[in-house]
Amino acid sequence: MAVRTPELDAACAAAVDIARAAALGRSDVVGVGEHVRVVTEGSRQATHYFIAEHPGYAGWRWAVTVVRAARARVVTVSEVVMLPGDGALVAPVWVPWADRIEPGDLTPGVLVPTPDNDPRVEPGFTGGDAARDTDPAMWQATRAVVAELGLGRERVLSAYGRDEAAERWNDGDGGPRNAMTKQAPGVCQECAYFVRLVGTLGRHFGACANEHSVRDGQVVAIDHGCGAHSDVVDASRGVELPRPVWDTIATDELLFD
Repeated sequence: MAVRTPELDAACAAAVDIARAAALGRSDVVGVGEHVRVVTEGSRQATHYFIAEHPGYAGWRWAVTVVRAARARVVTVSEVVMLPGDGALVAPVWVPWADRIEPGDLTPGVLVPTPDNDPRVEPGFTGGDAARDTDPAMWQATRAVVAELGLGRERVLSAYGRDEAAERWNDGDGGPRNAMTKQAPGVCQECAYFVRLVGTLGRHFGACANEHSVRDGQVVAIDHGCGAHSDVVDASRGVELPRPVWDTIATDELLFD
C-alpha cells in the first residue's frame, strides 16, 4: 500500500520570513543565506532550508521547522537546527576509544583497562565462569580477599581468549603462511632455538630465542620457519683437513757438549 504524502500547508510554506528570523536568532557565528527550499513534514508542518554562510560549513543548511495548529492562522517555529547537505564536510562516525585502539597504540603511560565482562579472561582462582557473583559488591569483595591471601592471578585467559590469540598469531608474521616459511630450510618445531610455550597454547606455539632471527623474542608457530634455523650447517664445518704427514726417514743429529 502506497503511503500518501501530506500536502504542503500554504501558511507554513509562506512563512519564509518567520523561519529566517528564527535562524538569525541562532546564527551567532554561521550566517543565514539564501532560501533553498521548503519541504512538508506532515499535516500543517514544513521545514525551510537556508544556505549556511560560513567557509567552514560549505554544503550545510539551516533547517527551520514551522507548524500551524488546527484551525489556527498563526505559524510558529518548532525547531531550528543545522544539517549537512550534499558534499558537506562532516565529522567521522564516533567510535569509542576502547573499540578503535589497535596494536601498537599502547605507549608508555597509556592504560588499557580490562573490563570485568571481557570474554577473553575468566577468574583465575577457580578457573570457572560461574565463580563470579552477579552482585558487583560481592565480586569486589571476593577480588579483595583473593589479592590479600595471595592465591595467584585474579583472572587468566579463558578458552575464548586462547582461541582468539591462537588465530591472531597463526595469521600473523610468525605463522606458517608467509614467504619466509616457504623458503626456510626447516620449521621452528625442529629448531634448537625454539622455546615452546606452556599450557594449551604450547601445542602450537613457542618463542624464538635466536638473536639473528627477525622473530627473536616473538611468538612463532611450530610450523613457522626462517633462514636462521639451527640445522643450517656453517660452511666452515664441512671442510676436511688433510691427514698429518710424519717424516720417518730423516733423523735429527744430536749434539752433545
